[in-house]
Amino acid sequence: MSGDPIVVQKYGGSSVADAEKIKQVARRIIRTEESGKRVVVVVSAMGDTTNRLLNMAKEMGAEPSVRELDMLLSVGERISMTLLSITLNEMGHPAKSFTGSQSGIITDTIHANARIIEVRPRRIYNALESGLIVIVAGYQGVSIDGEVTTLGRGGSDTSAVALAAALDAEYLEICSDVDGVLSADPRTVDDAEKIEQLSFEEMQEMAEAGAKVLNSAAVEYAKQAGIEIHSISTFDGGTGTVVGDFANEVKTGAVRGVVSEREIASVVSTGEYTLDDLTGVLDYLDRCGVAYKQFDLRSLDCSGFNFSFIIPLENLHGYESIKRELSQQYHGRLTFYEEWGALSLIGEGIINDGRNIKESLSILTAAGIPVYDIHTSRFRISVLVDRDRLDDAVRVCHQTFVKKR
Repeated sequence: MSGDPIVVQKYGGSSVADAEKIKQVARRIIRTEESGKRVVVVVSAMGDTTNRLLNMAKEMGAEPSVRELDMLLSVGERISMTLLSITLNEMGHPAKSFTGSQSGIITDTIHANARIIEVRPRRIYNALESGLIVIVAGYQGVSIDGEVTTLGRGGSDTSAVALAAALDAEYLEICSDVDGVLSADPRTVDDAEKIEQLSFEEMQEMAEAGAKVLNSAAVEYAKQAGIEIHSISTFDGGTGTVVGDFANEVKTGAVRGVVSEREIASVVSTGEYTLDDLTGVLDYLDRCGVAYKQFDLRSLDCSGFNFSFIIPLENLHGYESIKRELSQQYHGRLTFYEEWGALSLIGEGIINDGRNIKESLSILTAAGIPVYDIHTSRFRISVLVDRDRLDDAVRVCHQTFVKKR
């Protein structure tokens, strides 16, 4: 047993949403163990537990402290881990559950969006050596100051990748209710297609653009550690999607996926900003743990700067306070656009020439969907459109760039 390879499996909230699903997950884990593997399992909170806990906190106060929210929200994964461990033990397969801190997941001090800086899996190794299945609460760790921290949206993925790297796992499975990564959200696009394999870079861009299937920080962690991720269905037995070092096998310039992000705020500066002003904005966002992105900076004839950036709102606590503080500090010279959503086309070399940009703007205009801003990178074309037209934009772009090619 001690020489058997280690496998890490992560199960999302939909996979452990109720007692029957937890039993199905337990049977899948047992099959893996009986195939000659030592199994470490990372679990998310059951179903919508995290949202329910967050709503309860907001009933107590409009803007709870992020420290107390971390203490509260970490409970969800602890419920899942203990119920799954109890189930496995009842089925005759000894298991032991561990919180993030007990697993040795050490993070920085940023609450609600902490980053893992080290993993010390001594207790996990000891449990595996004793012949136990190990169940770990995802999404959480302990800071270098000894505080409970959470890892942000999709943080259980990050927990799983970090543990797989620290344990030198044979492979990592991210198990959910979808068989792999699709070319669009199937709730928006009925005929979205499964993508058989993706490069780390493409998957990271999809995650940063709003795809829910994998977490961006987890993909970056996997890339650095050289760990392939198998995104697979918990219950359907499909082949899933493999995310790995496939950059040389990707067709350059092709759109692999159409991704959207609904809950965002676009922040645009007006007037001239000095370098000290700019530094002040960035420092404040960093102190608040705001995961801003798509930062654009423009020089104004060497007399100052204009800039813009996107703030994802889905996992951001205290946004109104952040908005109020920035507005006051910079005297109304920041405009917050909260009625837009972001649509992104993802693919290796997507802007090698102007065809994809021109065609995306052309088809959106033809569909009567105004475009308010556009951002590009080697792997992404992102446009900002009215939030209430975002699903329409996804469908028309998917039909043009994925289904017709």
